[in-house]
Amino acid sequence: MFAITGVTGQVGGAAARALLDAGHAVRAVLRDAGKAAQWEKLGAEVAIASFDDADALTAAFRGTAGVFVMVAPNFAPQPGYPNAHAAVAVLKEALTKARPERVAALSSIGGQHESGLGLITQVHILEAALADLAMPTAIMRPAWFMENSLWDIAPARDTAVMPSFLQPLDRAFPMVATADIGSVIARTLAQSWQGRRVIEIEGPQRYTQQEIARLLGEVLGREVAAQAVPREQWEALFQAQGTTWPAPRIEMIDGFNSGWIDFEGGGNEKVVGVTGYRAVLERLVGQPA
Repeated sequence: MFAITGVTGQVGGAAARALLDAGHAVRAVLRDAGKAAQWEKLGAEVAIASFDDADALTAAFRGTAGVFVMVAPNFAPQPGYPNAHAAVAVLKEALTKARPERVAALSSIGGQHESGLGLITQVHILEAALADLAMPTAIMRPAWFMENSLWDIAPARDTAVMPSFLQPLDRAFPMVATADIGSVIARTLAQSWQGRRVIEIEGPQRYTQQEIARLLGEVLGREVAAQAVPREQWEALFQAQGTTWPAPRIEMIDGFNSGWIDFEGGGNEKVVGVTGYRAVLERLVGQPA
């Protein structure tokens, strides 16, 4: 039995489906009981628990061969990241009490750094908290999600322009599909190991913003050009989108653009996925608006 948090999101959902497809028993950990039926239909057991309920999470994690944990994405955190600290403390308490055989945790490319991460700071907090767990732990550090292109589809379709914050436009950045991340998590949980592993995950090739715009244009059936968004406009743009404290988002993008946010390498494991960018774009464009 493997307990999977975040199953209503892209990565947790992909991990749970990959485990089910491989014939493993899955306990889908949900906050909303109204979403249980779809997972039960797939053959999963369901546990209802929120990230502020250590007792419920402990029950969900107990008796399992492995657990996948993550911090719920928060794109508008408060200064000091209090929500991440609180959620991570509850997760650690539940894991310590439940003592699953092994743990896989979602971090990010760059998660090894203590500063200069912006929004990625939230997963660094998770990494740091789980560093002294007694059970074997695997830290999953994927590259930039290809699915982030969802936000590019409407402007590309309407204006033939793909606004780009990753710059310069001709730099190839590591990217990965969330389906590939889920597959790696599933395979990892099914393995046995001792101690702490760090697994870096990227797609089959790196992409420039210009290449992504070209692929998006092919999928949309029109020419699309990548256009760099001037940095001096970022704060106002993010505030207009409802982000009251845009500094973490800006710091994260600066970290990618400067090369500070990158894979650690060294003795870490590296896994290369199989999903190309065009396949992800085709799926995103085909989704209902």
